[in-house]
Amino acid sequence: MHGKPYEGNHTVSIDPSSIPNFGGKPEPQAAGPAGPVVPDQDLVKQLLDQMELKYVVDDEGDLAAPWEEFRTYFMFRGEGDQQVFSVRTFYDRPHKIDDKPKLLESIDDWNRRTLWPKLYTHTHDDGTVRLIGEAQMLIGTGVALEHFVSSTVSWVRAAIEFDRWLVEQLGLESEVDSAEPKNDEE
Repeated sequence: MHGKPYEGNHTVSIDPSSIPNFGGKPEPQAAGPAGPVVPDQDLVKQLLDQMELKYVVDDEGDLAAPWEEFRTYFMFRGEGDQQVFSVRTFYDRPHKIDDKPKLLESIDDWNRRTLWPKLYTHTHDDGTVRLIGEAQMLIGTGVALEHFVSSTVSWVRAAIEFDRWLVEQLGLESEVDSAEPKNDEE
């Protein structure tokens, strides 16, 4: 069916040799339908498998890849033409409320200089401040598979890079090693 969006019941193949592993391999190139696809959770699972990233499905049905200091969620929201794919990272490192002005200055700098993820703060009832990063793509009308794959991989890389960058910005270098993917631990 030429040009028909992917609806989850067809197999879309992602060339495994083209998926980077965060170690400098070439950018991903997807092999699949020539027309637009409407990505779903199964496609993201296939991509994460090929990136050799561990993942879980939470109680709400969202897909998440855990790291030591953060969790990245791959979520689908909305219906029809308004469906959105969101990659949202919850950084678990707590910051003190007194550090919020410095934290906001740092994430403002990041948000000005980078495309993604866009970062914001969340202040918890106990007064700790945590960061959330997010990137989104409108997918309801379909997207090119190659664009979806390369965007998702880039967003995951950027989520990891932000954590390392923030550690350097705030002088937390002793924590850099903990930002490594859990998948690398044997």
